[in-house]
Amino acid sequence: MTNAKLLAIYLNDHLAGATVGIELTRRTLAENEGTELGEFVREFLQEIEEDRDTLLALMASLGVARSTVKIAAAWAAEKVGRLKLNGQLRGYSPLSRLVELEGLTAGVDGKLALWLALGELREHDQRLQGFDFDALAERARSQHEELEHHRLAAAVAALVI
Repeated sequence: MTNAKLLAIYLNDHLAGATVGIELTRRTLAENEGTELGEFVREFLQEIEEDRDTLLALMASLGVARSTVKIAAAWAAEKVGRLKLNGQLRGYSPLSRLVELEGLTAGVDGKLALWLALGELREHDQRLQGFDFDALAERARSQHEELEHHRLAAAVAALVI
């Protein structure tokens, strides 16, 4: 059996991360509508919302309550993160795009770590048997690969004169 208290904290930490990821993705989508990146981000947003729903279903099946404090703090932190300098006094810049894509990549890597860890716990907790962590991990790897393509293009666009 798994340590219920620590597993609840771990899952709520990842739920907070998913909240940040969804908010950041929505911002990235709004700033990149009508572009190749925007098309990717629209599909990516749907996938990460599905991943968050899977995490919520997992938490419900384990009897883990959502930490509204962590979710609210994560939401607020994403909003405050928008205040960083981006080479312009106002508005969105090519550096904004690069930094956002790096943040999304880090989030996907964290999500991959979650699915891999939970996959390892399956043999210790039968309640995890109904979730396909292998497929979820593979989707995270695919998301990382596609994000990396767009991140590198954003780096060139932002940093090459």
